[in-house]
Amino acid sequence: MTTKRDYYEILGVSKSASKDEIKKAYRKQALKFHPDKNPGDKSAEDKFKEAAEAYEVLSNDEKKARYDRFGHAGMGNSGNGFSGHGMTVEDIFSSFGDIFGDAFGGFGGFGSSRQGRRVNKGSNLRVKVKLNLSEISSGTEKKIKVNKYTVCEACDGTGADDSKSYSNCSTCRGSGHVTRVTNTMLGQMQSTSVCPSCGGDGKIITKKCTTCYGEGIVEKEEIIKINIPAGVAKGMQMTLGGKGNAPRRGGVNGDLLVVIDEEEHEELIREGNDLIYNLFISIPDAITGTHVEVPTVDSNVKIKIEPGTQPGRILRLRGKGLPEVNGYGKGDLLVNVNVWIPKSLSKEDLKIIEKFKDSEDFVPKPDKNDKGFFERMRSYFQ
Repeated sequence: MTTKRDYYEILGVSKSASKDEIKKAYRKQALKFHPDKNPGDKSAEDKFKEAAEAYEVLSNDEKKARYDRFGHAGMGNSGNGFSGHGMTVEDIFSSFGDIFGDAFGGFGGFGSSRQGRRVNKGSNLRVKVKLNLSEISSGTEKKIKVNKYTVCEACDGTGADDSKSYSNCSTCRGSGHVTRVTNTMLGQMQSTSVCPSCGGDGKIITKKCTTCYGEGIVEKEEIIKINIPAGVAKGMQMTLGGKGNAPRRGGVNGDLLVVIDEEEHEELIREGNDLIYNLFISIPDAITGTHVEVPTVDSNVKIKIEPGTQPGRILRLRGKGLPEVNGYGKGDLLVNVNVWIPKSLSKEDLKIIEKFKDSEDFVPKPDKNDKGFFERMRSYFQ
């Protein structure tokens, strides 16, 4: 048997809290754990129901007095029938429609007039984050400054000066939607839409908050921490839910869309998860072989150039590339060997080269294993 939490603890208020304080505390909990803000999160939905159950008791003087005296044992099966007895999210919307209407401004404001109401969501923000190969290789944490709309702390996002600064909308009579009947050839057609006067709230603010002037949001600079996984690539987009703009007069924050950009490396070229390095060696080194250092993302490694290495040969260093994003394995470092041929030589160097001209070892011979050789020869003579 699961032990129920204390209702005051759930809402984060003291036993001496006023009705307005209890209502405000419930609104905060409902906003935090609302199903529309936490889709598919069973734990959040349970907390949403738990907060509603606590509010249903503590907002009622009779039930509150009984709870203060007897605790959960004094609740029994009294009340409206859903205090801890299998209530649904729809039950909450139906019973507390007035709170969702004036406090959430359309966010989950289904209540007794769900028609025409939609979730009020703030706009998304888009930022670009530039990373170097080292950051991409290991993953990184970035802190960025974002100018965004946040909930007005003075009015808690309601846009009103206080809880009494409302009146029922005269256009929709508090329902949040209007119904129109149109005569057509097929008879009368009825359509329902969001009330244009109150925007679906069902209420009109009579005295606006002096900080946000009734908008429920203020512009503010916020520092946001972004954890970027290893292996991301240019053009990839990460979505940080709820880190975008807050909507007017309550609702669900928009998202922050983080677009990845890359700084070009001075020596390495990225190709998927592989890295390419163009290595230039001299003619003597290509002939006799040598050891050279080539760069990787974080350091240099020494590799061996075999004697007689041909221009265009690719040396593969496995696992020296970039990791798969959110996966296993790493790409390779491909070393493209280029033999540097000088454009001008000294007289002494030219004499040495002239001696090699007649040597059979320096006469090019076709490699039968080179499948492309014969194709190139055919195209040459066509």
